[in-house]
Amino acid sequence: MSASPGPDTPRLCLLIEDQPATRDWMLGVLDSAFPNIEVATAGSLKAAQIWLDQHGDELWLAIIDLGLPDGSGIHIVRRLQADHPGAMPIVATIYDDDAHLFEAIAAGARGYVLKDEEAELLVSYLQRIERGEPPLSPSIALRMLSHFRAPQNMPDDDAGLSPRETEVLALLAKGLTVAETARRLALQPQTVASYVKVIYQKLCISSRAEATREAIRRGLA
Repeated sequence: MSASPGPDTPRLCLLIEDQPATRDWMLGVLDSAFPNIEVATAGSLKAAQIWLDQHGDELWLAIIDLGLPDGSGIHIVRRLQADHPGAMPIVATIYDDDAHLFEAIAAGARGYVLKDEEAELLVSYLQRIERGEPPLSPSIALRMLSHFRAPQNMPDDDAGLSPRETEVLALLAKGLTVAETARRLALQPQTVASYVKVIYQKLCISSRAEATREAIRRGLA
């Protein structure tokens, strides 16, 4: 992992996040984690590519969401690996399943953190960069370890829902709103809204009623 610039050296970071509330929250995390950091933001794959065309060689750190409105953040991870190897691509996402995790690692991600962590914890994970350590949420580190212990080709369920996504689906099926689900799970509402989006995509559904039927079929409601 590349060494961090000194504490008095301006450090340039690109934060790629399409949800305004989550973006503002992550800006606070980055400001707390790294003194003298300069953060540019992009809300789409296209905007990030344009920014890299102009500033990629100056980049120290990239915090990359995977679920962007016009594509996957994996494309940015691959581009940084190929064109700007001095920059550190760190994935910050709600996806905690093997498919997203190992695709990101294979593409060149040097860290993988979950956005439903407490801000103070994310700050501490990111500060590991200063010590030359990869920032990893504990559940992600455990998933990486278990991947090499468990038999292969065993998805979380037939749609590939992660344990957290299954938990959100079960609560939605019980009639809880996104805000109520967020309070129950001690998450931010925008994080739960992102989970709902992923659940709908994985289950190929588009309504609460369909989600409830799927939850019943899985014995969750």
